[in-house]
Amino acid sequence: MKLKLVSDRMTPDIKKRAKRLEKLPKDAYGVFKDATPKRSGNAKSKTVLKGNKIDANYSYAQPLDKGRSKQAPEGMTKPTVDYIKRQLDSILRN
Repeated sequence: MKLKLVSDRMTPDIKKRAKRLEKLPKDAYGVFKDATPKRSGNAKSKTVLKGNKIDANYSYAQPLDKGRSKQAPEGMTKPTVDYIKRQLDSILRN
C-alpha cells in the first residue's frame, strides 16, 4: 500500500504556535516590568530579560514581590505567572 500526502495542515499550525511561544518570554517580561512599582525608577531600570529569564537585580526585589508596595500589592511574579498561564492555554488550545 502506498500513501500520498495530499495536504499538510499541521505544519503551518505548529509553526504559528511555535512563533507565539518564542514571543512569550518577552511579553511576560513586559507584564513583569509593568507590575513593578515605580518610585524612583530604579527597580524598573534594573529589571532585565536575560534569554528567557527575568532578572530583578536589586536588593529589595523580594520585598516588592511579596507585596510590600501599595503600587503592586500582588507583587510582580503572580501577575506575570497568571499572564503566562493564560497565554499558554490560548496557544495550546487554539
